[in-house]
Amino acid sequence: MNMSSERVLQLIGEHADLDVLLEAITDWVEQQIPAALISIMHFDAAHQTLSMHPSSQFSTHYNETLQDLVIGPKVGSCGVAAFSRELVITENIFNDPNWDGYYDLAREENIAACWSIPVVTVDNELYGTFATYYREPRSPSKVEISVLRRAASMVALALAHYQERRLRIGTDQRYESLFHHHPDAVFEMDLDGYLTTINPAGSAITGFSVEQVQGQHYNAFVTEAFRELADRSFALAKEGKPQHYEITVYHASGKVYWLEITNLPIYVEGELVGVFGIGQDITEKHELVERLRLLNRGIESSPHGVVMSDARKTNMPIVYANPAFLKITGYAADEIIGQNCRMLQGADTTPEAVHALREGIRRQREVEVTLLNYRKDGTPFWNHLIISPVFDHNGLCTHYIGIQQDVTQQRQQEAQLAAQRNHDHLTGLYNRQAFEEELWRYNRVPTTGLAVVMYIDLDDFSSLNQSLGHEVGDQLLIEVSHRMKTIFGEQGIVARVAADEFAVLMPNVDNKAEAVDVAETLLNVLAQPIAVSEHRLHVSASIGLCERKPKATSALDALQHAISAMNEAKRQGRNTWCWSDESDDSLTTEYANLRREIMEAIEQEQFTLFYQPLLQSKDNKVVEVEALIRWRHPERGIVPPGLFIALAEKTGQIVTIGSWVLRQACFDIATWNQQHQQSLRVAVNISPLQFRRTGFVDEVKSVLKASQLPPQLLELEVTESVLLLGADRTIAIMDELRSLGIQVAIDDFGTGYSSLSYLRSLPVNKIKLDRSFIQNLPDNQGDVAIVQGLITMAHLLHLQIVAEGVETAEQVEFLGAQHCDLLQGFYFAKPAPLHELVLPT
Repeated sequence: MNMSSERVLQLIGEHADLDVLLEAITDWVEQQIPAALISIMHFDAAHQTLSMHPSSQFSTHYNETLQDLVIGPKVGSCGVAAFSRELVITENIFNDPNWDGYYDLAREENIAACWSIPVVTVDNELYGTFATYYREPRSPSKVEISVLRRAASMVALALAHYQERRLRIGTDQRYESLFHHHPDAVFEMDLDGYLTTINPAGSAITGFSVEQVQGQHYNAFVTEAFRELADRSFALAKEGKPQHYEITVYHASGKVYWLEITNLPIYVEGELVGVFGIGQDITEKHELVERLRLLNRGIESSPHGVVMSDARKTNMPIVYANPAFLKITGYAADEIIGQNCRMLQGADTTPEAVHALREGIRRQREVEVTLLNYRKDGTPFWNHLIISPVFDHNGLCTHYIGIQQDVTQQRQQEAQLAAQRNHDHLTGLYNRQAFEEELWRYNRVPTTGLAVVMYIDLDDFSSLNQSLGHEVGDQLLIEVSHRMKTIFGEQGIVARVAADEFAVLMPNVDNKAEAVDVAETLLNVLAQPIAVSEHRLHVSASIGLCERKPKATSALDALQHAISAMNEAKRQGRNTWCWSDESDDSLTTEYANLRREIMEAIEQEQFTLFYQPLLQSKDNKVVEVEALIRWRHPERGIVPPGLFIALAEKTGQIVTIGSWVLRQACFDIATWNQQHQQSLRVAVNISPLQFRRTGFVDEVKSVLKASQLPPQLLELEVTESVLLLGADRTIAIMDELRSLGIQVAIDDFGTGYSSLSYLRSLPVNKIKLDRSFIQNLPDNQGDVAIVQGLITMAHLLHLQIVAEGVETAEQVEFLGAQHCDLLQGFYFAKPAPLHELVLPT
């Protein structure tokens, strides 16, 4: 095929492959110089070497040898031509010293002459060499030299186009690689904002395929709230100004998510042809920022002080404090930032709390303390502080965060509650519970002298209180307590343990004589007249004393012996003192043990309830049960109430026991009624001490609400002794109970106060005849007369009457004939647990 230089240039213009171009140039030269063997070598500028372009005109060995040939002044014809950038004519290889070292290679290849010309650009950049070889020694003509030069120019042009095309292809491929492998959405838009393409990541992020987005305007995907921003940014990008902004867009699924958009202008040969868009899904980041913003607002508006310190610095300076912290401490932000939190500590800050904080920080653990801190103005406040370490992703503690709460008011309230819990509200003295706790505490404290317990009971106070009224009585007790405090001062612990009874612990007296002198002084001081309103009152007291033995098994033993000694002083005529020795009174020890065991029974829930039915005499129908307490002692078995109720009344434990009975009975009967679809009433015994307790009616309301027992199914039984509290007060409480629908009964009627005038005005529903009137019926005519009279009186007062202790058929017959309303006793059923109770039918 004939090859012309024009055809070579045409191939170059058509971007033909480099091998095709070089072969075309070789063919053209061979046509011009038929005997020539053509060699083209490429130059490596980095290593300053030439490598022969593969050619079928030379042997494989020759092709391989002329690889990575370092150019220089004596490196064959091509090496010298490349080095000198000039045409090198070697007419006879074997006479040219530049070929020294290559003679054998030339003989093997059967070449004798070489004409080599460097291939350079117009900028004199070396691409390689173009050479012709001959089998015989030969020199070129001017025409042949011209052919060489033209061939070298065409090779230079071909290589330049080839490199330019490779550079362009490389750029295109790099763009394609960036486009296809970019992790963010990359899309192109024309100048009107219509999408022309989108990369795979964009399809994955948006949910739309390339076909779905092509031809769509970008606003088809932007939510309405951000279209104005998108339009403004697109317009600025067309002006050549890159834009960066955040918008919400629609996913193919319909959900809305956040994209961070970058718009870049697209220029081709200096002309703006479109706009690039790069979108990163920042939904999680945006939600995190919102959470952080919300967290910041929460911390800033928190009522608790929040402070953060830098754990990486030696002094652990504060780096953040919220407004609540500044408000609590009184410092401004610039006064607190950079400081250590210990600046809030002061002289009265407890070392234990500070040590706990330091240990928590040292161990990098959360620590919680309450300590005394000081505000900027020096005022103290109680700080409930929680300090927690903050760790980075490498597990290193970088900060500590502290949350503080000003609990000063709470501490003050707790102190007030503790004072109310431990002190008598009338006199301000210790109450019985606090006094007994002091006895236990001092029981563990060794003393050099004697520890003496004194028990004081005012003589005939009840009569004075009833005759002059509670207000006068209260003022009298206040004055008595004041005189006691004056006498004992710091040398004794004084308590009011009952209405008119006081106890004193003198923890360290020299001897018994000193304790007796104090008792004599107290009697003399109390004997001095006491003025209350218009009354001039005189009181005396009976005093019992007992030494607390160092090895006593119970701290309360001495108190019980002192009580026994006080009772002995009363028997001796009152207004005197009596000394008791613990070892002499086994009865008192039993009393103390029983009292302690009652306390344990309350704590360990050893009490239980038995129930006994009440029947209508006219038809033997059960309409009511009475709740009766029993004590399941772990060692003694069932303890009857007669052995512990009286003691509980005296110690005040009856209030706790009574509250438990009331609650348990209401819950028991409410459950029983629900299970059996009945409306059985339950009667609960209430002690005078519980009845007169402030808040008793509220307690009853609370129990009824909790148990859901209807008020009309609850009956409260009280004894006549409640009248000793004052008839007016008793009637007021009963009226309030009756207004709730609760029934009230007088229990053991005829054995106590038995004032018929009061009975006429008492708001009660029924009276219960004591069993002592029933047990000898119908043989004892005296009892017959009393019972007949009481039944008649009750009915005239519109009261129901109950006979307790019914045990024989004769008693049932007699009481029925007398129209006694309700009967109760062993004849019908013995008391039993509710689930074991057999109701007469």
